[in-house]
Formats: sequence, C-alpha cells, structure tokens
Amino acid sequence: MSVLNIRMIGDPVLRTPTSPVQSIDQRILSLVQDMYATMDDARGIGLAANQVGVGLRIFTYDVAGVRGAVINPELELSGEPVLTPREEARGPAEGENLVQEGCLSVRDIYGPVARPQQARLTGSAPDGSPLEVEATGLLAACFQHEMDHLDGKLFLDRLRGEEKRRALQTLRERDYGRTAS
Repeated sequence: MSVLNIRMIGDPVLRTPTSPVQSIDQRILSLVQDMYATMDDARGIGLAANQVGVGLRIFTYDVAGVRGAVINPELELSGEPVLTPREEARGPAEGENLVQEGCLSVRDIYGPVARPQQARLTGSAPDGSPLEVEATGLLAACFQHEMDHLDGKLFLDRLRGEEKRRALQTLRERDYGRTAS
C-alpha cells in the first residue's frame, strides 16, 4: 500500500465528474488499498478517488467503526437536512465547532453544511459483490460528501451567506488557487 498525494482545491480533477468503473481488476483493488492508506494517513473519514487524481467512481470511508469502499456508488437520501455533529470523527482540531464540515482537499477550512440524516448507499464492494449500507448521522453525511466529490463538487459549494464569504476569503488569503462559485 502507498500513501498517495491528495489533490488540493484548484486542481481541475476535483471539479470534474468521475466515470464509472468498467471492471474491477488488480489496478482497482490496488487503488482501493492505496486510498485506505491515504485516508488513514490524513486522518480522514472518507476519500474519493478524484481526490487522489483518479477520475473513477470509487470512495472509501471509516466512521465510528464502519469502514469500507464502494465502487460505482448510488445514494438514496431521506430526512430533513440538518447540521451533523462530528464527535465521532477524527476531524476538526479541539475547540473547533463540531458541526462544521471539512475536507482533506480544502485543508483547515470548515463550514456548516446541512445534509439529510439518512442515506442508503448501494454499489459494489471491491470484491465485486453487491454492497448496501444504511447510514444515519455522520456516516450519512460522509457518504453525501464523498458523492459530491465524485460529481465534481466540494463542500464549499454548499455553504451559504457569510459562511461562504468567509471560506472563500480564507482561500484567497491562502492562495489555494482558483475556486468555483
């Protein structure tokens, strides 16, 4: 397993919708293992393939003991969008607002993102078997965040008002590159 470079905001791969995986072969299996290693090294709870420069519909996740990878995911959502507490996550530093969402590709910027609290994830497991996971709370939010990545969206796109203005100002100050929106 190798730790891969995580692409940062401004890299066009993060804004490009990903393509379905046509077949699961050794290259895909190695990618999944490398994504686990990269996610763990970065102390993340999820990682989409395009975050490591691969334009395929794959993501890994690890939330409160629920760990996995999904290939060609689909997501069904239900429930009213709410802010999700992050206590279970390895996320924001101590003292950060625990309902703030963050991203490995947008380091040290957090903002409130309301997301539906129930999700049903389907797709294929790396071994090719059908995968179905019912999720609530932080796991459901993680699935939605990673699906956004696969569709070429960042959590910043979901911020509103003053929160969005602050996040974009921080990006400009840090010279992360061009941002959409």
